[in-house]
Amino acid sequence: MSDQEDVKGPGISRRSFLKISALTTSAPLVLGPTVLEVEGQEVHVYGPGKTPVTLNVNGKRLSANLEPRVTLLDALREKFEVTGPKRVCDRGLCGACTVMMDNKAVYACSVLAIDAQGKQIVTTDGLAPEGKLHPVSAAFVDNDAQQCGFCTPGFVMATKAFLDKHPNATKEDLHRGLGGNFCRCGTYAGIKGAVAQLSGGGQQKGGA
Repeated sequence: MSDQEDVKGPGISRRSFLKISALTTSAPLVLGPTVLEVEGQEVHVYGPGKTPVTLNVNGKRLSANLEPRVTLLDALREKFEVTGPKRVCDRGLCGACTVMMDNKAVYACSVLAIDAQGKQIVTTDGLAPEGKLHPVSAAFVDNDAQQCGFCTPGFVMATKAFLDKHPNATKEDLHRGLGGNFCRCGTYAGIKGAVAQLSGGGQQKGGA
């Protein structure tokens, strides 16, 4: 598509995007964003150096200087030592790094830390601030819904977000709601039992 074929409308055109990319490449390594005006809009360009990032994680404000490319998962685990979210596939496929962001389940490996600013982030570390098991975590224990444990924190957070929206979940709801999380140990029977216990399904420990 030629420059003359750029679609006009809200947002930034292809030509303007290329201009911003060129300016970003030649920008000095400084903290904070560069503000450019493109087609009457202010565009904040971060990087390529580190920039101040502040996250709200489990009710605490955590700040650090991070490169814009750093993911939320890397920031949590490597910079802030919040190790509940696990790194397994690191490409948004398995769900082991699932956290809640503004009450929605998201893959932490697929969200940039800089884009998570201003959001309320909750991990398994924040579900039991007083040291008592959260009901979701307790249900996983009751139903033996964990083996190696790598997928468990992600499943717990996905289950919490799922049941907040579907407190009386059906089996069909469960398959859709937790379909983005995978357990390589195959403890799906226990996980289904935990969800059924929490949703009032009356399913017994270990039930299918």
